[in-house]
Amino acid sequence: MITDGLLMLGVLLGLSCVLIVLEKTTGWKLFKYVPGMVLMYLLCALLNTLGVFGQDDATRATIAQVKDVLLPAMIFLFLFGCDLRKIIRLGPKLLLTMFVASASLCFGMVLVYVVFQAAVHPEAWKVFGALLASWTGGSANMVAVQDILKAPENIFGYALITDTLMYSLWLMLMFASVAVSPRFNRWTKADTSYLDAHEGAFEEEEEEEEKKPVTVSSLAIVVFGSILVSTLSIWIGGLLPEWGAVVNGTTWSILIVSLLGLAVALTPLGSTAGASEVASLMLFVVIGQIASGSDFSAITQAPIYIVMGILVVAIHAAIMVLYAKVAKVELFSLAVASTANIGGIASAPVVASAFNRQLVPVGVLFALIGSFMGTFVGLIGAQVMHAL
Repeated sequence: MITDGLLMLGVLLGLSCVLIVLEKTTGWKLFKYVPGMVLMYLLCALLNTLGVFGQDDATRATIAQVKDVLLPAMIFLFLFGCDLRKIIRLGPKLLLTMFVASASLCFGMVLVYVVFQAAVHPEAWKVFGALLASWTGGSANMVAVQDILKAPENIFGYALITDTLMYSLWLMLMFASVAVSPRFNRWTKADTSYLDAHEGAFEEEEEEEEKKPVTVSSLAIVVFGSILVSTLSIWIGGLLPEWGAVVNGTTWSILIVSLLGLAVALTPLGSTAGASEVASLMLFVVIGQIASGSDFSAITQAPIYIVMGILVVAIHAAIMVLYAKVAKVELFSLAVASTANIGGIASAPVVASAFNRQLVPVGVLFALIGSFMGTFVGLIGAQVMHAL
């Protein structure tokens, strides 16, 4: 078992290195169907499940601190070169997709609870209200609803297990969905012209960046500059007022780096060579940290709650696919909106960047919407379940 935080960080960096090199140099068909980031997630989650990573706070502190710094820095770099005007022109369909994602989770939670309520604790509606808050906002919303409703602690742990397990599996599936995106879009007959426009702009920027070789100066700007912006945003976010459990330091820091990234994109710094490459490296480390907290062995501890969680997510997925077919929506919108609900502010921009780094603002926007409304959706859902 690894009980040294620096060694754990070294293992995650080593796995990232091996997978990145293999994916970029071997041409194996495996990576066509299972991207390197998905394999990173699977390997780290497997190692944690097997007990390779220590569970104490001292072991986890190092990689957690690294991830806390890298996540804002990664979002900041992914926003370099982003054309905000094109994002604004995406129209109301994206907001509708976010609404459908939240509504489908709320409907699924209420429906599954009504079917299974005789098999669970009499106050389980409070726990599922908290779980719904997490799946439409984030962990902060979950804790807020649990505190408001005073959900029994002896069964609240089952909700935490269900939340962790389903979040891990769903995030992995969202990363894997990138590979089938073109096929799905053809099936729904989605209009992906705006995505094609972004891809074209991205390719043009890449061609321009190729003319600007990566130098020590450009790497200094990208690496050291992004880390400086990240740490400053974390510091400033900690000074800003918190509004309940929804708007906290993390919310502020993500919002700050997002605004700064969009601002930098309008300046010559937005075309700094090496920005996208460094951000991609950070992405692997962030995914590794998230996966290192996943433990699939927890599935044996709360079977009825896990089954209910699986059914809720299945109903959510079915409604989203039906909506996509009827409204001709592309997979990117579905995946990011779903991740913004179930995963929250730390995951939606990461999934968005896996599809297209220029669409990271959509993930940030979705996640911020979820952060604000998750608590209220959880409370409303809990009251409906209690009434039923």
